[in-house]
Amino acid sequence: MLTDMARLLVVKATAGADAPERCSQAFTVASTAAASGVDVSLWLTGESTWFALPGRAAEFTLPYAAPLPGLLELLLTSGRVTACTQCAARREIGPDDVLPGIRIAGAAVFVEEIMSDGAQAVVY
Repeated sequence: MLTDMARLLVVKATAGADAPERCSQAFTVASTAAASGVDVSLWLTGESTWFALPGRAAEFTLPYAAPLPGLLELLLTSGRVTACTQCAARREIGPDDVLPGIRIAGAAVFVEEIMSDGAQAVVY
C-alpha cells in the first residue's frame, strides 16, 4: 500500500501507563506504518521508556486496543526502537537492561532522524 514511499516516519511516544490512550496511539500508528512498509523509528521517552524493559509491555492494558507486546515485537522486527538517553538514565535503565534490538540514544540522533530528507515526525 505505502511501500513505494521513501519516507521515514519518526514516532515519539511520551506517555506510558500514565496516559494509556496516547501511549497506545503512538504504538498503533508506528506499527501500522511499519506493517504497511513504511520505514519507522519509534522513540520511547518519558514514561514510555519503561516499555524498553523485558515484560513491561505485557503489563499494559487498554480496552479495545491491540496488545502492546505484539506491536512492540512488530516494530523491533520491521523498524527501529530507541529509548531516550536521559529518560532511561532517570529511570536507571542501561543498555544491558533493555530488550534486544532497542538502542539508547539522545537528542542528537533524534534531530538527525527528524531532519533527514522526507522524514515525518509525530509526537504522542
